[in-house]
Amino acid sequence: QVQFVESGGGLVQPGGSLRLSCAASASGMIFSAYGIGWYRQAPGKERELVAVISGSGITNYGDFVKGRFTISRDNAKKTVSLQMYSLKPEETAVYYCNFGIPIREYWGQGTQVLVSS
Repeated sequence: QVQFVESGGGLVQPGGSLRLSCAASASGMIFSAYGIGWYRQAPGKERELVAVISGSGITNYGDFVKGRFTISRDNAKKTVSLQMYSLKPEETAVYYCNFGIPIREYWGQGTQVLVSS
């Protein structure tokens, strides 16, 4: 059984920044063997991939990121972070982490990001 716990969301003004953190807990899981992704779901929209990082640190981002976000991981701590800059109001959403190929059973509560003045 794997559990992902997201944190770090909050209210930020347009153009502001936030750092999200994802902590994975699973007994016996070799965390470094798995790609981990950050996803988001805005009200009334489908969940979409924001960024993904492989076990070895190779990263990929959604086209909308355009250099504004950075995903990173600490395999020893079993955490994955998402540093976000230049946030836009339309990026208001609940942000989740999951495997790079997400597994339905492992969606957590997410962390709410509200971009508003």
